[in-house]
Amino acid sequence: MRALLVDHSVPSGLRLGEAPDPIPASDQVLVRVAATSLNFGEVRHGIANAEDGTVLGWDAAGVVVQAAADGSGPPVGTRVVTLAWAGGWAELRAVSTDMIGIVPEHADLGAISTIPVAAATALRALDRMGPTLGRRILVTGATGGTGRYAVQLARLGGAYVIASTGDPARHGDALRALGAHEVIRSPEEADPGLDGVLDMVGGQQLVTAFDRLGDGGTLIAIGHATEEGERFPFGALINSEGRQDRSLVTFWLMYCRRLDRSLTWLAEQVADGVLSPEIAWRGGWDDAPEAVSALLERRLHGKAVLDLT
Repeated sequence: MRALLVDHSVPSGLRLGEAPDPIPASDQVLVRVAATSLNFGEVRHGIANAEDGTVLGWDAAGVVVQAAADGSGPPVGTRVVTLAWAGGWAELRAVSTDMIGIVPEHADLGAISTIPVAAATALRALDRMGPTLGRRILVTGATGGTGRYAVQLARLGGAYVIASTGDPARHGDALRALGAHEVIRSPEEADPGLDGVLDMVGGQQLVTAFDRLGDGGTLIAIGHATEEGERFPFGALINSEGRQDRSLVTFWLMYCRRLDRSLTWLAEQVADGVLSPEIAWRGGWDDAPEAVSALLERRLHGKAVLDLT
C-alpha cells in the first residue's frame, strides 16, 4: 500500500512510499482511508522521534473493507472515522472497533477526518469538566484545531465562552462566529471567577488561567504549545474566599473509554453543519511537506487535511 513514511533524510521528515498492508487483529476492522488530518503534536514530536519507515497518523476517515473477525464493529462498506496511535497516513488502516465512529453517507470524509483528536479531545475534556450550562468557560489557544472545536462545543453546551488568542484583532470575528462571547489576548484579561478553563497552551498561560478560577472551578490541561514548564507562585494553591475547591486536571484522549460513541456523535454534527471543521489547509499526498511546514511554523489556524484518494 502507499503511505507517508518517516524519512529523516528529507526536509519534511516524510516521503511517499510503499509499506506492507496492515494485518488486523480479531477486534479490528480494515479501513481504506480517504482522508487524514495532521495534528501539530504528531508532526512536531512524532516525526522527530519515530524510526525511518514508520507510518504515523492519529486521524483518518474512510470505508471498512474488512470487518472484525470477532463480530464487533461495523460491516464492510460502512463509512467510518477512526483514531489510533499510528497508521492513519496510509491507504489502509487496521483499527480497533472501540475507536471507530460511524459516518453519515452525505458527509465529506475530509471534513470528518478532522474529528478524532481535535473534536473528541474538546468534547471529552468538556465532559470531564462537568455541566457547562450557564458556566463561564475560558478556552486558551482558541485558534487551533482543538480550540476551535472547544469554542463551538462549549457554546452548544450553554456556556458563556471566552476565547483567548494572541491576535484578537485578526481572529476575533472568526471566533465570535464560532460561538465565543468574548475574545481576549491572554488569560490575564479574563475576569476572576471562571468556572472552567480548557488550556491548550501550558506554561505561564496555564498558571495565569488557573489563578482566574473561582470556587469549584476546574482547569483541564490539554495542550502544551509553549513547551515550557509551569511555575506556580507561593499562595497560588492556598484556599481563600472565592478560590475554594479548585482543581487542575491532566488529560489525554487515548485513555478515555467508549470513544466510538463520541466519534459517531461528532461525525453527525459535522455532517449536518452543526459543527464547523475549520479546515485551514487541504491538499493531496504530494502536498504533505507543505502542510508539515505550515504546521511547524504556526501558519495554520485550524485543521490541515490530506485527501488520499
